Amino acid sequence: MNYTLLIPEILLTILALVIILFGLLMSDKDKNMLGYLSAAGILASIIAILGTSGSASFFYFYNSLVIDPLSQVFKLIFLTVSLLVVIASIGYFKNNPHQDEYYTLLLLALVGMMVVSSANDLISLFVGFELASMSTYVLAGFEKKNSLSLEAALKYFIIGSLSSALLLFGMSLVYGITGSTNIPVIIDYFRANPLLAASSLGVIGIIFLVAGFGFKMALVPFHMWAPDTYEGSPTVVSSLLAAGSKKMGFVAAFRLLVLFAVAVVPLRLDIQMAFGVLAVITMTYGNIVAISQRSIKRMLAYSSIAQAGYISLAFVVTTQMSVAGGVLLALGHALMKGGAFIAVAVVAYMVLSDNKNAKNTDDLENFAGLSKRAPITAFSLLVFLLALAGIPPSAGFIGKFVLFYAVIIEAVARASSWLLLVVIIAILNSALSIYYYARVIKYMYVLPPTGDKIKEPTPYVVALVLAVIGTIGIGIYPEPFIQMAMNAAHVLGV
Repeated sequence: MNYTLLIPEILLTILALVIILFGLLMSDKDKNMLGYLSAAGILASIIAILGTSGSASFFYFYNSLVIDPLSQVFKLIFLTVSLLVVIASIGYFKNNPHQDEYYTLLLLALVGMMVVSSANDLISLFVGFELASMSTYVLAGFEKKNSLSLEAALKYFIIGSLSSALLLFGMSLVYGITGSTNIPVIIDYFRANPLLAASSLGVIGIIFLVAGFGFKMALVPFHMWAPDTYEGSPTVVSSLLAAGSKKMGFVAAFRLLVLFAVAVVPLRLDIQMAFGVLAVITMTYGNIVAISQRSIKRMLAYSSIAQAGYISLAFVVTTQMSVAGGVLLALGHALMKGGAFIAVAVVAYMVLSDNKNAKNTDDLENFAGLSKRAPITAFSLLVFLLALAGIPPSAGFIGKFVLFYAVIIEAVARASSWLLLVVIIAILNSALSIYYYARVIKYMYVLPPTGDKIKEPTPYVVALVLAVIGTIGIGIYPEPFIQMAMNAAHVLGV
């Protein structure tokens, strides 16, 4: 077997173990180097994946893991987000005595996400979910003296445990019908026995799987953990959760539910209709509630819920272009949302520099005159907000354009009025989101500053600049990214 394709997972696992062991021997001041070591390991993993990209599929460990274009593109998403988060964390957790635990948990969460993206078996899928989830539960409550952080971790843990139970129960029903946990075997069995797939037991199993993935993707009504968790977690951890771990649910759903919709004809329309309803409710609810938020972290959380609704349109028609649009929008969302939360972390740093006892550091008022106090942060946040609204040239525009266009084409081909209605609602929601994004921009560039200009910390600036380059770069030169997304969609047989 060619295990070189598993080098990123092996490298990051070893690095996590090395960091936790070395942390026992280091002084608190020396632990600052662990962030640089983590960033170097993630960067090496990105280079390894880029160097082995191709269109072939390779199977490992009795077909429980697969390395293919779909897994590789989502691994790049997870690695890119984690790199940005680690770079920002070098500034956020500087001189923190628990940096060794923090970076170990972050790397293990990353490995879990990568396992999910390669999972070709229900057991490996669940193990990957739990490895990432257990790590992020602790990361969400990493600021132990902050009651909001502890509340965020507890809510995340309780609801995450519920979602895992739903997912596992759905998997058990599917296993009971098919006698296998291997995803291709399950799909082939249902293709050969469509009546069993459409039976009451099969439908209940699919419902529980959709519910379990819905929690991971933060689709309404399974979203209730996201706003409180994003608001209470350390801001760099919120960046990881919103931009990284949420994509686990999408890659797992692509791997399993899209295959169900394509291969099992009796369930195709049911799955598409279910996701059509979920997508419309999710994007509408997320955008409407985001309008009333004064906490920027909560606003970004509800915005992230709305974005999940847009990405879910990929499941509504399950064509190659729609799935590619979903993958492309997931990539853009990772950069935009990850960068936006890092910008919020800079504002919190500024507020605490002025007043160490300050509360509500992410309140909208703290962004007044940000362009004069921290021009790089303000410009970066401007780019991210416009990209989230779908303004060109940006990754957000390209992702939405490909995805919406795919749904429109299918609506015309089927002469389907309900598909056309879904995409119209999506376009109107995208326009609605401009209002609350523009309000933040107004505060940053129109209102007078609330304090003096500060020197923006270098780690934050590096992370922001990298995210801006990625966001605009995909918008200006989208061809290779569209092709990468099309290759990922082709794996699913759409």
